[in-house]
Amino acid sequence: MGSTLTSGRVVSLGARTATGAALDPDDVVRVARDGARVELSPDAASAIADSRRTIESLADDTEPHYGISTGFGALASTFIDPEQRAQLQQSLIRSHAAGSGAEVEREVVRALMLLRLKTLATGRTGVRLETAQAYADMLNAGITPVVREYGSLGCSGDLAPLSHCALAVMGEGQVRNAEGQLRNAADALAAAGLRPVALAEKEGLALINGTDGMLGMLLLALHDMRMLLRTADIAAALSVESLLGTDRVFADDLQQLRPQRGQALSAANLRALLAGSPIVASHRGPDDPSVQDAYSLRCTPQVHGAARDTAAHAASVAHAELASAIDNPVVTLDGRVESNGNFHGAPVAYVLDFLAIAAADVASMSERRTDRHLDPSRSKGLPAFLAHDAGVDSGLMIAQYTAAGIVSELKRLAVPASVDSIPSSAMQEDHVSMGWNAARKLRRAVDGLTRVVAIEIMTACRSLDLRAPLEPGRATGAVLACVREMVDGPGPDRIVANEIDAVVELVRTGRIVTAAQDETGELR
Repeated sequence: MGSTLTSGRVVSLGARTATGAALDPDDVVRVARDGARVELSPDAASAIADSRRTIESLADDTEPHYGISTGFGALASTFIDPEQRAQLQQSLIRSHAAGSGAEVEREVVRALMLLRLKTLATGRTGVRLETAQAYADMLNAGITPVVREYGSLGCSGDLAPLSHCALAVMGEGQVRNAEGQLRNAADALAAAGLRPVALAEKEGLALINGTDGMLGMLLLALHDMRMLLRTADIAAALSVESLLGTDRVFADDLQQLRPQRGQALSAANLRALLAGSPIVASHRGPDDPSVQDAYSLRCTPQVHGAARDTAAHAASVAHAELASAIDNPVVTLDGRVESNGNFHGAPVAYVLDFLAIAAADVASMSERRTDRHLDPSRSKGLPAFLAHDAGVDSGLMIAQYTAAGIVSELKRLAVPASVDSIPSSAMQEDHVSMGWNAARKLRRAVDGLTRVVAIEIMTACRSLDLRAPLEPGRATGAVLACVREMVDGPGPDRIVANEIDAVVELVRTGRIVTAAQDETGELR
């Protein structure tokens, strides 16, 4: 299949389902974001061919078989004559490609295409090898179907999003080529040396009955959340230090009194980040007038840890979904073709909603720490709003407004989508998961959390500068130096939006975590 692109490896798709996930979560990220190439392994090709023979043996049967010789959904009892079945597949994809709204991000579309191909590779769907190969070829050519934001109810699969991808495989609809240009699918395929696929019996259903869109967004969010939770610990350590808080509450023996795994990991990070801090040492002892720090400082491991535990649970659900072969009907290992309900997105939808709750709470605590830096009645000697000349200058007053506005939005996004259900298909599909909606709002929540944490880091770094001549610890000092490469220190008012964006980029790219880990070793 050729060499890899950015990721430095080829992602090979095998036929494993019972023995473990056919894909590693990091592989999904590499293909979705970094352009790693995809290939079907020999065992996948063999499994695909075996299940296709099963479908072809049923296509000539006089008895109706769902999705092979019948209509779909509420039309499942309608028998389709053999000469009309090719048209049936085309009609299915064209009618189900009913998305509307803004284009979905390229990385999401690539993830859902890869995950659909992963299920095709299991040999449980009955597609032909050439149809599965078409997905690999499109991914490797950088051709991305235009998928619209609205259209999936998260049951019977992410039908509309996946149909837009299948439409492109057929040479219809619109795509973005590798350069991001909007093209007709047929023209883009031809330019890449690829041919459209004429779908055969069962293939239309096999290409659209999956939880691939919501799972792809879950995997991308988990990848980002792992980095963001470490970054949130760094932001908290900067705040604890610059607000003259204590590190004693993070002691290991105190954490062991409540053996929550995520809490222990967060506390360990905070201890490592604050180790040897001259600022922390400067007020340690009987002369420190503070009795207890505010909850937003003292309870950081409890909140950040709970978010980690939530992410760990979501990751376990994602792992099981990666090991799944989701289609309806499905070709079983003993050659039966059976209807089932595995396309229902409830397992994925629930954890997508759960992660949105965690993101909102971590951001809420971060914003409260940011606010403490700006209030001279609570900041222990720092100037109002960290302004150069309070009154003339407003300092970071409105940066906190921005964080507060985002947190308010995140609270709305934390309202679960998965508790909703709107019946469809003439009441045949009378309970749906809304997992796609849960995934879309989680993506916005992850972006919001990134920005709120960046604002705290920017604010705490200014506070650290204002604590001079006291010096920060090695890890927090390294983060301060990283931020100062992009954002100037205290001074007269300047355009704050530019500085927020610069620190957001440092957070998003992981440079903040790298700067800290250069001193602490790997954070968890």
